Amino acid sequence: MNRLASKLLEWYHPNKRTLPWRGHPSAYAVWVSEIMLQQTRVEAVIPYFAKWMRLFPTVQSLANASERDVLNTWEGLGYYSRARNLHKAAKIVVDQYNGDIPRDLDELRKLPGIGRYTLSAIASIAFGMDIAALDGNIKRVYARIFDLEVPVDSANGEKILWELADKNLPKGHAGDYNQALMDLGATICVPKNPRCLICPVMKICRARQRGTQNQRPIKTPKKDVPHYVHAAAVVVQRGRVLLSQRPSEGLLGGMWEFPNGRIEGDPAAELPKVLRRAYDIRLKVKRGPSTGKKEPLAIVEHGYSHFSVTVHAFLSELISLPEETNLRWVSLNKLDEYPMGRIDRQIARMIVA
Repeated sequence: MNRLASKLLEWYHPNKRTLPWRGHPSAYAVWVSEIMLQQTRVEAVIPYFAKWMRLFPTVQSLANASERDVLNTWEGLGYYSRARNLHKAAKIVVDQYNGDIPRDLDELRKLPGIGRYTLSAIASIAFGMDIAALDGNIKRVYARIFDLEVPVDSANGEKILWELADKNLPKGHAGDYNQALMDLGATICVPKNPRCLICPVMKICRARQRGTQNQRPIKTPKKDVPHYVHAAAVVVQRGRVLLSQRPSEGLLGGMWEFPNGRIEGDPAAELPKVLRRAYDIRLKVKRGPSTGKKEPLAIVEHGYSHFSVTVHAFLSELISLPEETNLRWVSLNKLDEYPMGRIDRQIARMIVA
């Protein structure tokens, strides 16, 4: 065992974070937690993990669940393809592996949503295999310890980081070592103003020695994020509201939303046009009772990973509706049963308040 691994493990055992999935007897729990933790903070994941394990305590129970229940449980955690892939993978595990998560790495990596990092985390933590892991925290730790001068999100940077991870992995201790790196990055070697003076590997950290810890890791400059404007229709009739289900694949796949479309000009004027093109819906925007103007019920903004959006939601009156469609009338008192993204959930709460 080299000096880095020795010092990290010595620090980890008395200082490791108490997390609900650590020490859990089920490999399924580790799998769920690792999927949830992708691009999401631990603090946000903890309550979702507890709810998930209460509703879907086994692979079998998840496989038997409806997609709507799965997405509803995931609602608010974002990156919904993770939930859909987890659901699909559970069905495969039940159908092909009798409900047991495969230990064979070639079989494990075939499951939907299992990438290189998730594979290594499950294999090392749940199955005790000697496999290195590399998440965002670990990349930052290695970039500072070895003072990497290449972007960690470049192909060359990834290659170097995986080589370092493999080279420094202590045999027989991979699970604890990988989690020690994660904990160090989450609590001490944080993105800004790292707490170097209490770091267990400060004396062997090259960035600390050279004073470059605040310049590491280097990342490729991000491109400008585009912004889009949408108009949405809130059509309420006899205690029901009109919703549309998004396609099963892609952004917010399978989620429900208020019928909407992207616009370039005046939201109120363009809404009937875009909905006629997108859904063959014919409607008119209602005027405000006090002003007599076509004013939005709400203007909601949200940022996604690659773009941001502003949605103008208008109370609208339906003129006609196509027979065959992905639209559905939903009782106002059952809106909580339909999984939605953040924007549409905000609008839904306004109309039932």
